[in-house]
Amino acid sequence: MTAIVVVGAQWGDEGKGKIVDLVAERADVVVRYGGGANAGHTLKVNGQKVVTHLLPSGVLHPSTRCVLGAGMVIDPKVLLDEILELEGRGLSVRGRLTISSRAHATMPFQAAIDRAANAGPRAIGTTGRGIGPTYSDKSARVGVRLGDLVSAARAKPAIEALVEAYRARARAVGAPEPTVDEALAYVEPLMREIQPMLGDASLAVDRALRANERVVFEGAQGTLLDLDHGTYPFVTSSNTVAGGACTGTGIGPTRIDAVFGITKAYCTRVGHGPFPTELHGPAGDSLREAGEEYGATTGRPRRCGWLDLPALRYAARVNGLTALAVTKLDILSGYDEIPVCTKYRIDDAHTSELPVDDLERAEPVFERFPGWKENISKARTLDDLPATARAYIAMIEARVEVNIAMVSVGADRAETIVLGDPFARGR
Repeated sequence: MTAIVVVGAQWGDEGKGKIVDLVAERADVVVRYGGGANAGHTLKVNGQKVVTHLLPSGVLHPSTRCVLGAGMVIDPKVLLDEILELEGRGLSVRGRLTISSRAHATMPFQAAIDRAANAGPRAIGTTGRGIGPTYSDKSARVGVRLGDLVSAARAKPAIEALVEAYRARARAVGAPEPTVDEALAYVEPLMREIQPMLGDASLAVDRALRANERVVFEGAQGTLLDLDHGTYPFVTSSNTVAGGACTGTGIGPTRIDAVFGITKAYCTRVGHGPFPTELHGPAGDSLREAGEEYGATTGRPRRCGWLDLPALRYAARVNGLTALAVTKLDILSGYDEIPVCTKYRIDDAHTSELPVDDLERAEPVFERFPGWKENISKARTLDDLPATARAYIAMIEARVEVNIAMVSVGADRAETIVLGDPFARGR
């Protein structure tokens, strides 16, 4: 197989960055296909922490080519700052990065509107990075693409139309009204740096696939934040499921060979919205501190809870998962027993399916599994794990009916049990 999609199987923050980084060791191309700077993928290599927001996690491998697809929304300043930071660490980026000229640009006034609107009883807890407004403008066909900004002749009319659309919005929420001159002054120096990297992302990926190169498609956020299939309206503004790799890159579904899902050994969620297995009080605080569960982009504390098997089966279905990676198994060390949601109760009825549109009323039904006390961070094979930890992994595999190909037992790249080739179907 040459093409795999890596997706989050929960509410995001599953550790996709580490898994993509591992898979990218054997990849020729890594493609980011959706989302924007609201995503944050934390990587830890040889004790050093690196956070990417727009660049694919595979950028840490010097020989891996990287692509940003048309499905993304890109803040030019955030992108350039990220490139410069990595180059400051001695890592070359520009010569191996293709940025779709069709990706939409996020402007400062879009982020300002996002922050101003994200308040009150209908707030959904966004990052305030302008992602929602940029996708809304794309759908309304007043958005500005990066390719529109390569010359003053093209940039000015495009920005004029967008600024005109935002003046009334700014007045409505009490934000400063944008001006065309300010917007042009913001993007012009940034685009001088970015323009040489613009290209046809779809064509670049097609050529790689035709050459039988190994391509990894990297998602952002998680399945339950998908605009169509997540816990709406508490979702992101793009399609985070595996199908988004096709629309966000510009390749057909027949080109995808496998879909690799990422799940924590427990659950977390950032922002508002239903989270039935959430732990409150000291129990939730303890899990949060043990897992260092704070957002890579915003630093917000993540809500923490037990693993949700109906949600994981739902993710397997809507993504067509062919393999799973389980992350942060080490964080569960020390528990005498580990509750896991295996079904839901709504009124007097039980269901083993995720009631995605009725989660507010759904009551999780837990089974309890034996825990373990040992530090498992040195484990490199399943046999190195305590018997109860092995049983926990086997239970997930059996209940979700998807093979587990990786188990993460620590934050560093090396702290991983690899059970199979991610480019091979199954194990």
